[in-house]
Amino acid sequence: MDMMSMVSSILSMQQGNLQGEIATRVTKQNLDAEKFAVQTLLGRPSTANLGPGVGGNLNAVA
Repeated sequence: MDMMSMVSSILSMQQGNLQGEIATRVTKQNLDAEKFAVQTLLGRPSTANLGPGVGGNLNAVA
């Protein structure tokens, strides 16, 4: 294998890796946007301003 074909194959592999990384990031951003949209549609109340222990699960087995 001559030098130019080795360089060309290395550059092709690097380009493929970069495209894979970009696709992964775009997919993650799309999934995060969908998650936000679903949470908005479900109307989950925020517990940010509640005291500790308020809004948690209730253990009614007592």
